[in-house]
Amino acid sequence: MMSAEPRTLKSVFQAAELKRVALEGTYEANSPTYREDLAQALELYQECIQIINKISLFSPNEGLEDIATSDIPYLLVNYRIAELLQKVSTQSPLERKAALNATREAYERFLHLLDSYSILSQSDAKLFTEYSDDPATFSTISTADPAARRNAKIANFKTEKELKNKLEYMRNSPRYLEDGGDEEAVRELYLTNIAFCTHMAFQGLESINREMDILAQAPIPLMPQATTVHDDERRRRELQDNDGYSERLDAPLSTLLSNSNGPLLSKEGKPLRPFTLTSNRQELRNGVFRPGHNLPTMSIDEYLEEERRQGNIIEGGGEASMRRPEPDEDDIEKADAETMKAREWDEFKEANPRGSGNTLNRG
Repeated sequence: MMSAEPRTLKSVFQAAELKRVALEGTYEANSPTYREDLAQALELYQECIQIINKISLFSPNEGLEDIATSDIPYLLVNYRIAELLQKVSTQSPLERKAALNATREAYERFLHLLDSYSILSQSDAKLFTEYSDDPATFSTISTADPAARRNAKIANFKTEKELKNKLEYMRNSPRYLEDGGDEEAVRELYLTNIAFCTHMAFQGLESINREMDILAQAPIPLMPQATTVHDDERRRRELQDNDGYSERLDAPLSTLLSNSNGPLLSKEGKPLRPFTLTSNRQELRNGVFRPGHNLPTMSIDEYLEEERRQGNIIEGGGEASMRRPEPDEDDIEKADAETMKAREWDEFKEANPRGSGNTLNRG
């Protein structure tokens, strides 16, 4: 049986482009189909890289004029890989950092290739130099002035919009058709597309730095999320030495029971079973026949007396509050005081008849 013939760079690149365009119109990023198509698109672009390296399509000794018009789109392979890597779903901050680092490397390869052919514009070449000096803190807006940053963001947005409109016009014009159009016009279309991707590459590098700053503040998980109970037990057994010593505090019950009658310490001085430090032996002797629950420290009467002393018991009320002491007829002064109080109350009621104060709601 004859082996399959190797595919050409053009066919692989076209298949990768079809996959990428299909992914751009998909919004279900968490579906298995989306992840499968994303992986296939990345594999196709990686195959393009292998073919490009195998045939030595690009050389550092050449210039832009040495590249055929039909080969210019292959300059974007690393940029497309970076675009797709940013869409890869991850489950943890560490996985996301790895994906962002791979995306950064793809952007760098793309920009280095353009720089070697002097394709970068003067402003893009300046940005690439700033990025090369300090990639971790790179930003397309270097100033800290809020007004200047706002103006720079507006300028970046306008540049992106202008390039999009220019590309849309070119792709809709018959003169710029890739098949059968004017070669110079098609070459201009390809270079305009590269300029747009270069602009978006710098925006992507800045976005990576912002996301990296956020991920740097995320807590690091203590153990991998994919571990199971059996993995945890296996890890704990591996930490245990041959002499039975383990740093684990919550040792299994079987281990505690098996070591309860053995020696307290090993020859090296390591504890072999749990023990309790006490001040003297009398405390142990007193606790031999003590029940498992806590015994009371005072009687109920002592408890109520302590609560009454602290003022936590309210006395009075009930039937006892209705009992009044019998008046003492021999106490003349107290009797006179009660008489005067009753007389004053009668005089007050005569001077203030019932309802005399109701001046607003009279019938």
